[in-house]
Amino acid sequence: MLETIIKNGFIVTSADTYLADIGIKDGKIVLLGSNLAGSENTKIIDAAGKYIFPGGIDVHTHFELPVSGTVSADDFKTGTIAAACGGTTSIVDYCIQSKGQTLEQAVSAWHEKAKNKAVIDYGFHINITDVNAKILQEIPDVIKSGYSSFKLLMTYDAFRIEDDDILKVLLQTEQYGALVCVHAENYFVIKYFVEKFKQEGKTAPKYHPLSRPPLVEAEATGRAIKLAQLANAPLYIAHLTCKESLKEVKRARKTYGKIMAETCPQYLLLSDDYYNQPDFNGAKYILSPPLRAKDNQEYLWQGLKNNDLQVIATDHCPFNFKGQKEMGRDFFANIPNGLPSIEARMPLIFDRGVNSGKISLNRFVAITATNPAKIFGMYPNKGTIAIGADADLVIFDPKLKKTISTAILHENVDYTPYEGFAVTGYPIMTFSRGDLIMDKGKFIGTIGRGKFLARTSPVIL
Repeated sequence: MLETIIKNGFIVTSADTYLADIGIKDGKIVLLGSNLAGSENTKIIDAAGKYIFPGGIDVHTHFELPVSGTVSADDFKTGTIAAACGGTTSIVDYCIQSKGQTLEQAVSAWHEKAKNKAVIDYGFHINITDVNAKILQEIPDVIKSGYSSFKLLMTYDAFRIEDDDILKVLLQTEQYGALVCVHAENYFVIKYFVEKFKQEGKTAPKYHPLSRPPLVEAEATGRAIKLAQLANAPLYIAHLTCKESLKEVKRARKTYGKIMAETCPQYLLLSDDYYNQPDFNGAKYILSPPLRAKDNQEYLWQGLKNNDLQVIATDHCPFNFKGQKEMGRDFFANIPNGLPSIEARMPLIFDRGVNSGKISLNRFVAITATNPAKIFGMYPNKGTIAIGADADLVIFDPKLKKTISTAILHENVDYTPYEGFAVTGYPIMTFSRGDLIMDKGKFIGTIGRGKFLARTSPVIL
């Protein structure tokens, strides 16, 4: 017996768009066809005139992350509720290994954060910060347990690792079929500029992007790629921001092939002009890598269109302006890095991408759902609309007009960087494994219903 039938909607996958009904049972898609019929107990939902997308997948989030003497404002409850209300049904958060911890201990700590809180399904990248022989020996075991991706930071005092350790991790993960993601920025150049600006009294938010110019990112991107080539390993560049880094990725994809990259809504829609806002409001936009000059945006859109970039994630790491961002009033380097995007991602990219003609409707699905699922070992259970897949679905009204504002968002933060952005097209229902968890902007699901996603090896796109 079908539990739910979604009728008359335009189903959109990364490859096709067609009119059909969807039959759901036991959390799975079990039928696709015309005029599906159920029993008297079947819930019927009419999606006429609406798109039905695979649930969005955000593979770059930071919930309840300790950083800069504070903790990011969304935990796994508020963050995943916001995700669901924005049409995202799975996330992969970054689990940070503290110095001296085993990888298993780090993972256990993050499971405790998510336990009884997450409302959608979730996985973890393991962010290795302390590389030694025991940690390298532990990598195969955690891969077998469903942690098939790792994060390495090339900057930040507390978390970065040196190039030789990056190479060691790449050699080990390649051998056991996992993927390394990197935050690519040159630590020593940033350190030089930050110290220089401090000595010169240049402490305002506008100096943050000047301390981390595009070539600092591009140099580290190229260096990380060469380390991956030495290890014959795949590599994923997180939060790529600029044309200089994109050139490194494009060159490597042509000559080596096993390089992939993501960008984020903020780099497509915001520019470094925002740092000049008065009354310290530029602090709201402090993140790393920083916002870039506006002329980079067209290069990034073209990269998404042409598959030079494969994913749009958010790097959702929110800090309240009051009491958190204000910690850096004396010096931009003390401002907690990060901003919120998880709830606005899908409507913003639909409006600014699809409606403007920068990307196709099918490409929208690819970069927000299907490609993340494939690259991070969740496909075909996630990221597509097919018989046997999880019924993670979004009913999306392409004509619904909204204005992005903290007043309508569910993120646990006192601002949005997209305040006042008008969009046409918005999710009106979100299903996670067949459960309707968001209806007309209201979360109606169960707290803690999210399940851990044990993920398999990456697909190189």
